[in-house]
Amino acid sequence: MRKAGVGKQDALKNGKRNEPIKTAILLIATRYARCLKNAVFLHLKKHCDCGARSPAARRSSAPSAAGAGGDAAAPSVSRPAPGAAMLCRFASAGRSSAKLVAPLGCLVPRQKHTLPDLPYDYAALEPHINAEIMQLHHSKHHATYVNNLNVAEEKYKEALAKGDVTTQVSLQPALKFNGGGHINHTIFWTNLSPNGGGEPKGELMEAIKRDFGSFANFKEKLTALSVGVQGSGWGWLGYNKEQGRLQIAACANQDPLQGTTGLIPLLGIDVWEHAYYLQYKNVRPDYLKAIWNVINWENVSSRYAACKK
Repeated sequence: MRKAGVGKQDALKNGKRNEPIKTAILLIATRYARCLKNAVFLHLKKHCDCGARSPAARRSSAPSAAGAGGDAAAPSVSRPAPGAAMLCRFASAGRSSAKLVAPLGCLVPRQKHTLPDLPYDYAALEPHINAEIMQLHHSKHHATYVNNLNVAEEKYKEALAKGDVTTQVSLQPALKFNGGGHINHTIFWTNLSPNGGGEPKGELMEAIKRDFGSFANFKEKLTALSVGVQGSGWGWLGYNKEQGRLQIAACANQDPLQGTTGLIPLLGIDVWEHAYYLQYKNVRPDYLKAIWNVINWENVSSRYAACKK
């Protein structure tokens, strides 16, 4: 026969066992109180109070053993910190989960950008673009854009939390330059292939003939546009979704095509000197003549088909 008071003792033991978890949750909520709405914070504080709830209620809202869900499609980004994941699991339990999920999103650490791997070796595009250029371009220049973008976004996040509008505004050039550099180069690497060159086929070729008269005319126009970029920048083939037609455009520095012109990028040609100087010196036209031999028309065609959907 069960002795009187045993149930009460078990309840007290369960409460003590959950003390560290609830204390951790309360500390996390206090630390991130700035990005939580007052009502949500008070709700968390109330339900982390050890004496405010019965043992059964505490057990029903204890964190589950399952981990916080991640984005399976983005393996290269960092995982949420354990404390933030614990708080998110706590918030998703019980009847109030619907009200808590949105505000708690701000507790998940920002997903950092990473340098993408090249789909080919550094020497794969020779003799048109040599290995030294490719290695420096990818592992140094593109990597710098990625690193600086992460730093700028972290500073922007801090300024946003403080309500520091002046700093938010001052960070815009760094976000545009480094963010654009990351976007542009990520497209550029896939636009090139050791099996590239020649002419596109299918719908893309028909669209080029429709909008430029012929492939030769298109090639001549994009080459001339890219040669004429003053200083550093990019020559682009883009898709105007509103008009349903292809267009070419030049962008200065690392300005991203879509963010600058509204055109969806299909093919980008980097005309910064770091893309060609070690091999072609200051003769940009020779570099542009060579790069057509490694254009990955399959990739450009896939981008064209995707943006029409």
